[in-house]
Amino acid sequence: MSWSGWWIFPMIMCIAMVIFCLLVFGRRGFRPPWMGYYDGHHSSERSESETPLEILKKRYANGEISKEEFEQIKIDISS
Repeated sequence: MSWSGWWIFPMIMCIAMVIFCLLVFGRRGFRPPWMGYYDGHHSSERSESETPLEILKKRYANGEISKEEFEQIKIDISS
């Protein structure tokens, strides 16, 4: 039996890994798709378009913070 065909499987696996990495990380400059995005918008776009008070109101509306926390943070933001 000859061992001449055993090199093909590792070669196919390396090519498949390169293709997978290009598909996942190649779209956004070698950054995973889940990094730097919030609600479908880029994080820098979000920070420029929303004020801290708007973000606070959204967090309160989503139930992420309580009314007491909302009031305290609102006072801290305005001062």
